[in-house]
Amino acid sequence: MENLSDELLIESYRKANELQLSYEFIRLMEEEMKRRSLLDELYHTN
Repeated sequence: MENLSDELLIESYRKANELQLSYEFIRLMEEEMKRRSLLDELYHTN
């Protein structure tokens, strides 16, 4: 996941939730977004 841009990571996270992919996969993306300090951006952009 380190190779994904911030924008692509957020987009992928949203799509994974929309498609109801595995909890473990979504959690991994959340952890990476937390590491990059992107959680605020996730919740404040559409």
